[in-house]
Amino acid sequence: MLPHHKGLRPAWLLRLGLFIYDHLGGRKLLPATRTLSLKRDPAGVPLKEAGGIAFEYSDCWVEDARLVVLNAMDARERGAIIETRHRLVSADRADGLWSLIIEDTRSGARKTISARVLVNAAGPWVGDVLSGKVRSNTTAKVRLVQGSHIVVRKVFEHDRSYIFQNQDGRIIFAIPYERDFTLIGTTDRDYQGDPAKVVATDEEIAYLCAAASEYFSKPVQTSDVVWTYSGVRPLYDDGASKAQEATRDYVLTLDAPGDKTPLLSIFGGKITTYRRLAEAALEKLAPFFAPGIAEKKGWTAEARLPGGDFPQEEYDGLVSQLARDHSGISRPLIARLVRAYGTRATDILKDAKSEQDLGTLFGSNLTQREVQYLIANEWAQTTEDVLWRRSKLGLKMSKSEVTVLDAYMQSEHLKIQRGVELGERTE
Repeated sequence: MLPHHKGLRPAWLLRLGLFIYDHLGGRKLLPATRTLSLKRDPAGVPLKEAGGIAFEYSDCWVEDARLVVLNAMDARERGAIIETRHRLVSADRADGLWSLIIEDTRSGARKTISARVLVNAAGPWVGDVLSGKVRSNTTAKVRLVQGSHIVVRKVFEHDRSYIFQNQDGRIIFAIPYERDFTLIGTTDRDYQGDPAKVVATDEEIAYLCAAASEYFSKPVQTSDVVWTYSGVRPLYDDGASKAQEATRDYVLTLDAPGDKTPLLSIFGGKITTYRRLAEAALEKLAPFFAPGIAEKKGWTAEARLPGGDFPQEEYDGLVSQLARDHSGISRPLIARLVRAYGTRATDILKDAKSEQDLGTLFGSNLTQREVQYLIANEWAQTTEDVLWRRSKLGLKMSKSEVTVLDAYMQSEHLKIQRGVELGERTE
């Protein structure tokens, strides 16, 4: 929803842009843009200027952390080997192949992998790979841009989002988040340093609070912030003077001396175009594969990720079906499982008739059965993996609940390690 603010972009220009948005991609399930009177619509209630107009359009949402995991699961099910918690030590060309040394960051064990093609999709570390791990002739540069977000207790009761334009011309959004919270973001600032250590600064937090307070009748204070997170966008350095003006389009660079042993590096990109980016990468690499492989057409547009094998409009139907099949388990728990895992919620519920059948309840409807599923199927090894990298349940669990879960995760990891060592000894 885009409330119109005096002195910023004219209302007709916003409406024209949304008209084009509606017609470029076509609409099958989502409704078209409409104009709202903020004086009459509930969307105007939390705003300072409730007498103006806004434009409402519909779009999809995604939990980005789960999207990453689901793509990795899908790749594994199609034959890929996924090595989590490993780092690239070196990569060298030899005899028409890449020879890579990778290291387990937990044990320090190293092994060598051979590959015909190397794709540098290291995100904010793409430049580090080029400069420190491989010998590449690529001259492209990466521009690291930090984007930070804040999460506060629910600012409004309805399920719609707001997009605001500030007086400085920048855009922020306020989105319903994990049912009980509001997500406000994002900032744009050049970043220097290790991307793994990025955090929201006091300045960014204050900026987002002040920007939201320009529109909401109840000011958003820094004391309202319950959590923050930051990311580093690995943008292609096109020489733009401001971080927010740097191109968000992806750029692919190919280094293949003598038309062999290719290295493809990926700069930029975003969630909404990640499948198209993947197909563009394969198009770049097609000449290095056998004709039969190179001529294969893109297939990802119709492919479902693990658990997504049900009609888009049938979420409520799937929840109702599982609620009937597991009548002794609360509907909110089942609804959360379906939202996170889709049809693979059945792998967690199995034959459970009551919540006691799901084992220890750690808090916020997180059960032992679900944690075991995450360990066995989604590479979860730590409490942070479960509460932040596979879900956002960390927002709702108490310190004492997290402590109990942490002890359980450590004991399960120790069992796995002992099993691996036993297997190695018996080979």
